[in-house]
Amino acid sequence: MPVFTVRNPGTGEPLGEVPAHDATQVAAIVDAAQEGQRAMAALPAHEREALLRRVADLVEAEQESLARLLAAENGKPITQTRGEVQAAVRIFRGYAGEATRLFGRQIPLDAMPGLERHLAVTMREPLGVVAALVPFNYPVELYAHKAAAALAAGNAVVVQPPAKCPLAVLRVAQLVEQAGAPPHAHQTVVGDAAVSLRLAGSAGVAAISLTGSTAAGRAIAKAAGLKKVYLELGGNDALIVCDDADVEEAARAVVLGRLARGNGQICCAVKRVYVQRRVHDAFVDALVAQATKLTVGDQLLEPTDVGPLITEDAAERVEQAVQALVHDGARLLVGGTAQGAFVDPAVLVDVPSDSPAFAEEIFGPVAPVARFDDPDEAVRMANASPYGLQAAVFTRDVSRALSIARRLDVGGVVVNGSTALRAENLPFGGTKDTGGYREGIHDTVLDFTRQKTVVVMDAFK
Repeated sequence: MPVFTVRNPGTGEPLGEVPAHDATQVAAIVDAAQEGQRAMAALPAHEREALLRRVADLVEAEQESLARLLAAENGKPITQTRGEVQAAVRIFRGYAGEATRLFGRQIPLDAMPGLERHLAVTMREPLGVVAALVPFNYPVELYAHKAAAALAAGNAVVVQPPAKCPLAVLRVAQLVEQAGAPPHAHQTVVGDAAVSLRLAGSAGVAAISLTGSTAAGRAIAKAAGLKKVYLELGGNDALIVCDDADVEEAARAVVLGRLARGNGQICCAVKRVYVQRRVHDAFVDALVAQATKLTVGDQLLEPTDVGPLITEDAAERVEQAVQALVHDGARLLVGGTAQGAFVDPAVLVDVPSDSPAFAEEIFGPVAPVARFDDPDEAVRMANASPYGLQAAVFTRDVSRALSIARRLDVGGVVVNGSTALRAENLPFGGTKDTGGYREGIHDTVLDFTRQKTVVVMDAFK
């Protein structure tokens, strides 16, 4: 069987080899999942809850080793991977609680003439087998959202971890087995895009949950046909800085929410910055001052703010995007150079709002800044993007903030903070090419069920 060699993206050091499945092996995995699904569906809600709590406890007991493994294979600084593993623990515990809150409804049939004596109730049932396609940037956290939700609702799940950094997810999968999941209720398959498409097209898969690029989402949706498809795709989040904003805090939001968060490889990172002309220069000065203090280097060292991107090719694409912005008329003030898989955090100004490179999602530590004169203009430019994940607005005027938030065509708006905010109990997702889905503890577990209506004739005498 062929293997994927997993490497530290910063050093190239091999971290392990993982057997690679091919598309022809997917059928047997999905067939086995049917047995696992029946076993999960037969578990009472309190047993599903207990299973997920045991998983959370086991992950928590290994959180430091998991964080180090994730940092080594993924490139995010160790301080951030610790937070990701802690989030996964909370997510498993959150879905454990949701397993016991899959409520049905009693629907009054006396609303219809002639049906007054009958009773109607609904019940929540599992969908079947869920395919969970996990991205490389936050693999453990996003895996938890998909796998824990599927199991909480009584489904089986087939997880495809990211091929470039599967090790931490595969270790958590072992902990799920150790916690006592029924055989074949939780399986993993490591492979390329052909495997993803085979999963999506499999007759034995009832639903597909993907976090990834918009191009991948389109391909998966096409392969899935009439199955349920849950897509959380690309983003090009805008941050709008009004002339009454605290520019130091606004600059910090860009640094912490873009340049020094996930090495800039986050769908909900700040990727476009629009600053009102009167405070533009002060904002840029603050942003450059903060950006130049960031430490780029070994992701396993505590002081590191920015580690390597997932591959050298990814870093090269970011450098090319910076060069495209400069070609379109932007001025590069700092950073933007790739060295191996590392990219120095970049700040660009005078970015033309109509630059094609500005409209695309740049997946790395790059902060392009454009000016605006009126907030209506900033809203128009923000909405011109094909993506609609999140946006942010900095202003001291609450009415202005809420008015702008209402007009932004996005899934979430953060006032006086970074768009790189995701709390597991909030619905997370966006509009337009971002996919339209909302993922979160209270939403996903319901999405992974179907409603059945039961009518009892002549229930009332």
